[in-house]
Parts: sequence; C-alpha cells; structure tokens
Amino acid sequence: MHALGWSQCDIIIVTGDAYVDHPSFGMAIVGRVLESHGFKVGIIAQPDWRSTADFARLGAPRLFFGVTGGNMDSMVNRYTADRRVRSDDAYTPGGVAGKRPDRCVIVYSQRVREAFKGVPIVLGGIEASLRRIAHFDYWSDQVRRSVLVDAKADLLVYGNAERQIVALAERLDAGEALANITDLRGTALLRRAVPDDWIEIDSSELDTPGALAPPVDPYADEAARLAAQPSAAPARAPAEGSAVAHQVVRFFRKVPNAAREKSVIRMPSFERVSEDAVLYAHASRILHLESNPGNARALVQRHGHAELWINPPPIPLTMGDMDAIYELPYARRPHPSYGDAHIPAYHMIRFSVAIQRGCFGGCTFCSITEHEGRIIQSRSEDSVIREIETIRDRVPGFTGVVSDLGGPTANMYRLHCKSAAVESACRRPSCVYPGICPNLNTDHAPLINLYRRARALKGIKKILIASGVRYDLAVESPEYVKELATHHTGGYLKIAPEALAEGPLSKMMKPGVGAYYKFKEQFEKYSKAAGKEQYLIPYFIAAHPGTRDSDMLELALWLKKNGFRADQVQAFLPSPMATATAMYHSGKNPLKRVTRGSEEVVIPKGTRVRRLHKAFLRYHDAENWPLLREALRRMGRADLIGNGKHHLIPAYQPVGPRAPTSPRAAGRRAPAHSFRTQHTGLPKSGTDSPRMKTRAKR
Repeated sequence: MHALGWSQCDIIIVTGDAYVDHPSFGMAIVGRVLESHGFKVGIIAQPDWRSTADFARLGAPRLFFGVTGGNMDSMVNRYTADRRVRSDDAYTPGGVAGKRPDRCVIVYSQRVREAFKGVPIVLGGIEASLRRIAHFDYWSDQVRRSVLVDAKADLLVYGNAERQIVALAERLDAGEALANITDLRGTALLRRAVPDDWIEIDSSELDTPGALAPPVDPYADEAARLAAQPSAAPARAPAEGSAVAHQVVRFFRKVPNAAREKSVIRMPSFERVSEDAVLYAHASRILHLESNPGNARALVQRHGHAELWINPPPIPLTMGDMDAIYELPYARRPHPSYGDAHIPAYHMIRFSVAIQRGCFGGCTFCSITEHEGRIIQSRSEDSVIREIETIRDRVPGFTGVVSDLGGPTANMYRLHCKSAAVESACRRPSCVYPGICPNLNTDHAPLINLYRRARALKGIKKILIASGVRYDLAVESPEYVKELATHHTGGYLKIAPEALAEGPLSKMMKPGVGAYYKFKEQFEKYSKAAGKEQYLIPYFIAAHPGTRDSDMLELALWLKKNGFRADQVQAFLPSPMATATAMYHSGKNPLKRVTRGSEEVVIPKGTRVRRLHKAFLRYHDAENWPLLREALRRMGRADLIGNGKHHLIPAYQPVGPRAPTSPRAAGRRAPAHSFRTQHTGLPKSGTDSPRMKTRAKR
C-alpha cells in the first residue's frame, strides 16, 4: 500500500485459501474484477483467527470487508463424508491442514467485527452461497440458520457474484447507504418486513394435493377452482400479530407475470423447518424451483424477529463478460510470500483453462447449480486460445500439455435452450433428465472446433480433458466422442455413472446404464480406430438416498464382472442446500410435490450401513470381507461367498502383511496383524503401466 501510495483500501477480501492469483480461485477473480473497475483491493489470506491482529494488518477498508471461506466450504474441506478430520488441505502451502477454522465465514466475520465495529461485512464464496438460507448441516446433524444471521454480516452475495459485487461497490462509492441496497439480484439480506407495495405468496404450509391446471404456476394445485372464485383466496395471519399492509395470497393462487418483480414467496420459517423435516423438504423444493433467473421470484424466510430476504439469481454473464473476466492481468501463480511452497490445488489447475460456467444436469447431490446456475455461460474461442498462449508463454514449468479445457462439465460448452422464451419460462430442474429436453441444443461443433484450434497452436503437444464428460450428451454427437478418444484422452477417461439401479438413479437425476454402454461402444470404437488402447474409469457414489443394500450388491457384481477394482470410493456427503441433502434429512423426495403422505425415500443412514455400501464398492479389499459376508448371509445371498470365479468374496480370511491368493496360501503362517490390500488405481508413474492395462482389460 505504501509503494502504491494508498492510504486506505476501498475493499478488503478475507479468504480461507492461500492467495493464488489465478482465475480458478474465486478471490483472485473478485479482486481483479474490482480492480478493473478502479477500486483499491487488499487481500488477507488464511489469517490467524485466534486474534484480530491479522485482520487489522491493512487497516479498515473505505467501503466494506468481503469475507469468503475460499474455493471450498470449510467443513467439506476439513472433514470427510465419514466426519473424520482430513490430514491435508489442498489450498494451503505445503498442503498443511488446520490453517482455517470450522465455519470460517462466521469466525472471520466475528474477528473483523471485533477489529472494526462500524465497517460493513459482505459474505461471498461457495460457503456463504450454499448456506444463504436455513440449511441442513451434516456435521452437526441439525438445521442451521442462514450464515448471514450467524455471521452477523450486512449482506450476502451468492453465486460467482461478479455482477452484484461490482454494482454494490459502485453504489456504496456513490454514497448510497448499504441498508438501502435491497434490490440487487443474487444477494441475501435481512429486512424488518415485506414492503407495502409487494405481493406476498404464502407457502409457509405444505401444499394441498390437487390437479394442476396449465398454464398455472407449477406449484399450484387448486388454481382452477380459485380462478373462478378469486375472492376465495384466504389471507395469511400476520406474523406475530403485526399489521400487514401488503397483499397476501395463498401459494396456489396464480399471480400475474406482470407482478412477478413485486412478488415474494413466503417460505416456512427457520424455526419451523428446524423442527419439521417434511417442511424442510417443502422449502427445499421452493428454493430450487425459484432458481431460473428468467422467472424466479424473491424468497423470504423468517429467522426469529428478522426476515431473511433472498433476491432472484443474477442475470447470467454474456460471452463478452466472461472473456473480460478471464483475461484480466492475473499473475497465474501463488503470491511470492509463499516462496517455493507447494500448493496442491494450484499445481493441479495451473495448466488448465476454464471455458464455461454452470451446469444444467441438475444432479441432486451436486452443488454446482445452486452456486453457478443452470444456464451455461461460455467464453469465446478467441479468448480461450489467448489464455492457452498465455500459459504457454508465461507459466513456469509448462511442458506443452494443457491439463484440461473444461468447467463443471466438460461438454456443455455453448449448449443452450433453442428458445430464449422457453428458457426464461422453464422450471425443470434438469435439461437432461429423465431424457434430453427437445428444446436443448446439443450441437458439439463449437467445442470440437475449439479443441482443434487449441491443439494446433504452436508449442502445444497435448490437450487433455480432465473435467467430467456428460456421456448421455456426448453420444448425441459421435464426432465429439471420436475427437475425444482420438486426441484428448491420456489412456483413461473418467466418467460418472454414479449408480446402476433405478432407485438411486431416480433420486440422483442421472441417466440409466444404457447411456453408459452406448458411450462405451463409441469410445472403444474410436479408440481402436486411432490405434489406442484406452479405458473408461467409472465413478460411483455409495450410500446415496434411494440406495438399498441390494442396489449396492448389484453394483459390486457388475464391477467384478467388468474387472473394475476401485482404489478410492466416495460416500454421499450431504452438502448444504443440495436436493439430495433434503432427501437425506427428511426422507421425502422434493423432486415431487411434498406432502405428509408423499413418496418416502430410502435413506442409508448411520455408520454401519454407510460402511457397508462403501465396502460393496471395494469388494476386492480383504478388510471388507467380514462385513460383506455378514451382509450377504443376512440378504440371503450366501451363494456369493466362496472361492470360485463366480463368487463375490472368498470364504477364507487372509492374515499377514500381504494378501494370500488362495485358501492354501491363507493357511500359511503369517504375522497376526491387519491385512491391507495394495491400491489398484491409476499408477503414479503415468498411464503406461502394463499391470494397470492388463487389469483394466480384464
């Protein structure tokens, strides 16, 4: 600041990550975007939260403190799906764990408030974004208040937030009081009451079952009857006996589109959803159906005496906006203060390029759509090419291999609804489930052209695709699969069927295994034509809502039949605000109308059943065999226990430091300590391991 001649920063960002000036790190993007609009920005990275000293190092900002947990929710970053403490942190120099507190957005805000009592605090980043409303918290096993309330902050910006954070800074800079900035899309704030000139649509109770009458709002159930008797819509009792000057209508009454911008949906209060899991599922359904920027209405949820107000999502960025953001003057490396310290997350993405944002897949276990939205925001070809050239010319250690051209999904680049009118009116949670929407443009030609231009650049040896490929979309374009197999796969391609059985698939909103087989056929065909021996590595989730023990057994048998031995497996982790998390907590399915008697979802809860489901995925690990034997006998499938090829697990239990390969070997004397299998995932030395190729082929 002294070198720049600054007496004060305009905005100071406090983040839980190490500071890496690269467009894959949210705080770097926000800092550079604000800088490009003329603001003086300071960044305090991974401060010591045990005192206020680090928070006061740059003094008080002129406009506000921005507080973020970083690129990951701090609880997800620190704890596994089994609630065990992780031993490392990829966003910290040296990968050292413990450099940020649990729920760091709350803790950081408390320290900022202690250091500078009158300075506004604005929350942002994925931790704030996914906790912007009353949410189920897996780690405490309870519904928590909005993080805005717990952090005692002034405003919360959700999503990637470039639009709203710049607009906020400019309005504050112009002298507008923060308390008066209540209309910014993509923000959450606390209000005393619903304004008088607004229409309040009351959905604080469960909807009554009934037939829908198109084109009424999709939540509606008695709209046809009430359309004939509009005066029959009863008013909601005023909250806490206060007078209500604004209009209140029941949720099933149709509100004209012209009134949408002055309509707010009343959700069940925090107090009620924390006590009633079915109401929580109902609230989750409302939240997700009001997520399209083209038709979403504001939401309001009472927290004690305050009204938590959530404005509609921000308008998606244009291609020009995206280009401008990603071509700001990033240093593309960690801050020099870290010296030569290894920051794992940076080394993973330093040679990768983000080409898009958002995902319209709608997978219920994923938080991408809750944060980035369902509408794809893409960069231009020219912008992506310029970034690759920048990496080639400026990033130390580049050897000519671009590690990824992708985003949340590898192959949604420039895919969009064929009709802007249909897109703005749509309330479907997914464009590809239960099948691909006929209004979706699935043309992969722009992405194919981008790949071809990128690999033709001078000094570029290889362009790999590391982001997940949505294979049900890919099969719509055999030319894309050919391009992928011929030029952009390094021996193994990771894809994610996630499950095989209809029970979990229907709760995940994922396609059936038929799409996987179709993609596999095309991928192998084009790999063979290119003279390459390449394999698909499928990923699966254990213990997802809707999964029975029999579903995991079916999956284990499929894995063995196809010769897959998973090295690491992932159990379902209920992240805040995800639809599958609402299922986990309530046992209800918010993908459909929620009532007391609506569909019950099978929930694999508890340590034992979650361990069992993970054990089925790692059926080959001898440590899991006792648990699996017990389960198979209980399920009446003891016929799968034995020493033949058609058995799932052997009848013997090995002992010693190495796995015996037969019952005879199992009988040999060995030290009596726990047996551990050798990991059989991708070899650390690369993709040329004959052992791995043979295993994958089998």
